[in-house]
Amino acid sequence: METKGTDEVENLKSKFMSAWHNVKYSWALKSKTAFSRNSPVFLLGKCYHFKAVDDESPSESCTAEALDDDIVTGNVDGFRKDFTSRVWLTYREEFPALPGSTITSDCGWGCTLRAGQMILAQALLLHILGRDWTWSEALTLEPLDTETWTSSAARRLVATLEASIQGERAQVTQPMCAAQGGAEEADSYLQEAYHRTVVSWFGDAPSAQLGIHRLVQLGMTSGKRAGDWYGPAVVAHILRKAVDEAVDVMLKGICVYVAQDCTVYSADVIDTAPDSRAVIILIPVRLGGEKINPEYLSFVKSILSLEDCIGIIGGKPKQAYYFVGFQDDSLIYMDPHYCQSFVDVSTSDFPLQSFHCPSPKKMPFSKMDPSCTIGFYSKNVEHYERISNELSKILQPSSKEKYPAFTFMKGHGKDYELSVAVEQREWPFIRDTRKAGTTSGDFVLL
Repeated sequence: METKGTDEVENLKSKFMSAWHNVKYSWALKSKTAFSRNSPVFLLGKCYHFKAVDDESPSESCTAEALDDDIVTGNVDGFRKDFTSRVWLTYREEFPALPGSTITSDCGWGCTLRAGQMILAQALLLHILGRDWTWSEALTLEPLDTETWTSSAARRLVATLEASIQGERAQVTQPMCAAQGGAEEADSYLQEAYHRTVVSWFGDAPSAQLGIHRLVQLGMTSGKRAGDWYGPAVVAHILRKAVDEAVDVMLKGICVYVAQDCTVYSADVIDTAPDSRAVIILIPVRLGGEKINPEYLSFVKSILSLEDCIGIIGGKPKQAYYFVGFQDDSLIYMDPHYCQSFVDVSTSDFPLQSFHCPSPKKMPFSKMDPSCTIGFYSKNVEHYERISNELSKILQPSSKEKYPAFTFMKGHGKDYELSVAVEQREWPFIRDTRKAGTTSGDFVLL
């Protein structure tokens, strides 16, 4: 009887928190993102220009909505289509309860996990479809800044669409290597099938191999629970485990390497990807002390200018974002802090609109939290050698910098007699029961 009462209290608490998060996170802000018409915009290695006709003023700017105006020329639509085509993963509500809890929403605590999912999704898009791929319907989405969405409206949309859908989701079983030639070699039908498959891996259900249920479950094995806050370094290790244990044949062609102590050991990277598999390289770093070091601005810009960069898991203190580009001294990011309703990705032709964001956001570099995880994609050993050479040039410290953000070393980590236990390296937040007073929280302050 006591257990039943406790369960009812937990269910009531969960419903109350869901209602509160519904109010807090379901309303799109009316703020407008301003872009300079005369400064280049970089998005994951691609450069775009917004040029105003007959405009000679260098200080002229336009909002995200104004990108549709006739007075703006250049490859504006190219930028909008490219940005909107990135997979957007946000807070969700009313999904099946997370492992070990009655929690049915990640609102308020899952933003770093969502940012981690987005950087992983970008790597998978690169691996399967190539950097030039864009979603055919990207330009049809309405900007969030001009329309206020509520979760109830989204729920009605999902219900209406799913009511007309019958049958199970078609499985794409073609080996990964067949798609590595790039999007231009695949017809639109195959591209869409791959696109949907990638999104489905991040569904909010226990069966999704890279979904939040799976990530929370992996965190539980080392002391984390649903509702806990995750740092960018912790998420990097969870993503590695999730990809390693994924069973889908398409995910067998890629793996994840996480740098140790801001050092990438080349032999370990190569060993991580046997048989010339592609590898996602995640590098947890700290770009300053309590605050971001402004001397790292040029470094971050250089990183986001590379097409092999898959973005940065970062944000502001206790508020994670997925950084994908920059203009001048502001970072462009995708924001997971937007509560949407659960979408059943196991159905055929499930609605994709809520997995793509048409409204880019910007943030001054000075507000960035120094703790972040930088990501790169390498398709083979030769590609890795080229990436490491390019990054080694970028990592040369300036006259004002004492140390590079991270380094590349030849050989294996074990060759340098690292004293940290393997399990503690892999899980920075693991609890050491031999030390009195130590808790998992002691290892989360990144």
